[in-house]
Amino acid sequence: MSSDRRTAVAAGVLFLVTEVAAIAGLALYQPVLDGAAGTLGPGAATSAYFGALCELALATAVIGTGVVLFPVVRRRHEGMALGYACLRLLEAAVIAVGVLCVLTLVTLRQEAAGAPGAEPATGGGAAGADRALVALHDWAFLLGPNVALGLNTALLAYMLYRSRLVPRPIAVLGLIGGPLICASAVAVMFGAYAQVSLPGGALAVPVFAWELALAVRLIAKGFEPPRPKTAEALQAGLAPAEGSPAALRA
Repeated sequence: MSSDRRTAVAAGVLFLVTEVAAIAGLALYQPVLDGAAGTLGPGAATSAYFGALCELALATAVIGTGVVLFPVVRRRHEGMALGYACLRLLEAAVIAVGVLCVLTLVTLRQEAAGAPGAEPATGGGAAGADRALVALHDWAFLLGPNVALGLNTALLAYMLYRSRLVPRPIAVLGLIGGPLICASAVAVMFGAYAQVSLPGGALAVPVFAWELALAVRLIAKGFEPPRPKTAEALQAGLAPAEGSPAALRA
């Protein structure tokens, strides 16, 4: 197996991990995020801990895709390849902020529930801190797996489209999905609909389909082989055209 083939398989597996971990993490977090301030339902803490593990796996896989793909895409677009890796790192950092918010929220609610004679916090500083952590998680979820994801999706899809490393229909799916999820994040920001809602889910489908299609393609077939002209140019170092001054000097 060639180096590029191993890279393609690794990237494909990491993209699949991001899909599974993102969905599982969101599902496991919801009981805590939807719960009343100062209360922690049965099993909610355990669910949140498993959700945190899923989100940490998601952040690791997000960084991994940027690192693994960088040596391949930099051959054609070095500057944009570096930008993609940095955007993936930013996305992972924002995801980590969301994880910390949920874990801190669980700790506060456990302490409130475990205090002797304590009543569920419904107001005051404890309830305010509770609501602030939920809001911070929601903003992290909006800016990370929505805005940052949309930007790096569009950037990677553009590089793959130009370099023809994957079939162009797959790249076009990313070029559509990236801007759509960014537009959805802006709509949520201005209150058009909730983050977790039917419109938000519908606008996230193209990005989900893009990552799934890209993952399957990379695992099954790898990158497209370079065209003969491209391969020849890379080996010859883009030799000067016949009759040009550089050719005459040679």
